[in-house]
Amino acid sequence: MVLDSFFNAIFFFKDLLHPALAVAVIAIILTAIVTLIYKLLTNQEKMRQMKEELKTLQKEIREQRKNPEKMMELQKLAMEKNMAYMKHSMWPTFITLIPLLMVFGWIRATFGSGEGPNPVLWEVPLIGWGLSWLWIYILVSIITSIVLRKIFKIY
Repeated sequence: MVLDSFFNAIFFFKDLLHPALAVAVIAIILTAIVTLIYKLLTNQEKMRQMKEELKTLQKEIREQRKNPEKMMELQKLAMEKNMAYMKHSMWPTFITLIPLLMVFGWIRATFGSGEGPNPVLWEVPLIGWGLSWLWIYILVSIITSIVLRKIFKIY
């Protein structure tokens, strides 16, 4: 890969840590960067407002279960609001997608070389499951994202 030396320099600690821990640290770093970019590129006040409107609409939909016409009308409105919310949140996703795909290629080449397409980097104690770099990245990324979004109040 063309950017191997670049990513090796940025993630220099990969040789100092256990491979599973190195992937976890990389996941934390990348998730923090993506979360920060998301916060900076979205209007958080508008996102909070849209989310509150969606919550209110969902509550009204539950209350209108006995009235199918009103429920359908509210569901249509909720779909429109949800689409507007998604549109607003897509821009940061597009900006971070290409760099993340390049890093994933490097991670796969660096930590995925071994037996099979995704070798086990870590055996989960007591359960006996083996996790590849991808599963470690996904799990750490989800947890990190949830924590950072709560800390920084990102909608």
